[in-house]
Amino acid sequence: MNNPLVEYFRCPEHLARFEPSGPLSGEMGFFQFAPDTICFGQYSGGKPAERRSDVLPDAFQAASFDQDIVRLPFDLPQVVDNLRLERYCAPSDQPGNGVAKTPFSAKLYYLFRPALGVFIRRYFQRIHLRGWDRIAFPHWPVELSVDSLLEGVLELSLKGSGAKELPFIWFWPAGAQSCVMMTHDVEGPAGRDFCRQLMDLDQSYNVKSAFQIVPETRYENTDSLFEDIRKRGFEVNVHDLNHDGMLFKDKQQFSQRAERINSYAKKFLTRGFRSGSMYRRQDWYDAFDISYDMSVPNVAHLEPQRGGCCTVMPYFVGSILELPLTTIQDYSLFHILGDYSIDVWKQQIKIIRERNGLISFIVHPDYIIEKRARSVYVDLLKYIASIRETENLWIALPVEIDKWWRNRSQMKLVQVGPDWKIEGPDADRARLAYAYLQDGRVKYRLAD
Repeated sequence: MNNPLVEYFRCPEHLARFEPSGPLSGEMGFFQFAPDTICFGQYSGGKPAERRSDVLPDAFQAASFDQDIVRLPFDLPQVVDNLRLERYCAPSDQPGNGVAKTPFSAKLYYLFRPALGVFIRRYFQRIHLRGWDRIAFPHWPVELSVDSLLEGVLELSLKGSGAKELPFIWFWPAGAQSCVMMTHDVEGPAGRDFCRQLMDLDQSYNVKSAFQIVPETRYENTDSLFEDIRKRGFEVNVHDLNHDGMLFKDKQQFSQRAERINSYAKKFLTRGFRSGSMYRRQDWYDAFDISYDMSVPNVAHLEPQRGGCCTVMPYFVGSILELPLTTIQDYSLFHILGDYSIDVWKQQIKIIRERNGLISFIVHPDYIIEKRARSVYVDLLKYIASIRETENLWIALPVEIDKWWRNRSQMKLVQVGPDWKIEGPDADRARLAYAYLQDGRVKYRLAD
């Protein structure tokens, strides 16, 4: 059985039971699970709304209890998948409908993109992104609907069963409250040549990061750069194929390109991938021979492809672990918003940290060569370093997060008398935690 509560919390399955309360509607639509949680899927006992802006049925109020089973007016696995996999999006939000509205014009845009310069690119991108701040869902600057939905069902389970607390395996190793992942997408020759200086900068704040390298067309790659990145404890991943915006244009072309991407992953000695411009089709990911992907934004208002996975936690797409982008990209911050401060980043960090999530960044070496932008990035590194200890942050490479999350997915809780024991790979780094209710809301505590 697909149990998203067990997947998310790693709690005992017999303590996280739920079922639909009745027959589901034939059509998909929007409804809410309390005011701050938007859902999309089939609905029981009524008709879901066609648009997010319509009046939404409240599924939380329609939930009920049957002994230790939570009865929900929807299919929880379906709704979680619909949000994570962006099935709520309109057809116009699909790949090929990004900065340019047709594949042909998109091809022209990416053909001349290197020669356009940031100023002209910024002009066209701002035109395309007009009205981004009026999009109601996903919610900017961080969308938490998946996390709030699962926490809400857990709340109902605690209330319905009368249990004082529910044991689960904490999200991050050694009891870390949240996780930080720094990544650098290398877009051109100038960015490639700046990688070593960027490693010096990251290392000065004890931050290890991952460099995503474009395999074809954009610039020449050298083994010496790869060796230097790895020797210094950083990471190399594959970044698209040639970054032309056409990776997901059609299924046949994608399959051909995916084979080449897989071969480059072996050549780069990596199992990680990110697509160019954050284009994605998660239902096509089975063509990849990779372990983890980093191409899905939490909320994509400022990306060429709209949507977002609506969670700040890693999740599996088949056998591939998705490490979502949960903060604004440096390019969007500087050149779309015109903001040369870390205020937006600090706001997002605060929200994600309070939900114990993955705080992931994309900072391009190409865009922080300029002194003003680089000083903002230094401010970000200083801020992360300043809260590393006080907020108990785990700063990790994508490959480390992938290993941890996979091991955690195989762990289980075994009851030994009145206590619980964690079993499975990496169990010695795991921490037992408890969810409990305080003032009617779910709170967490780590076991002593």
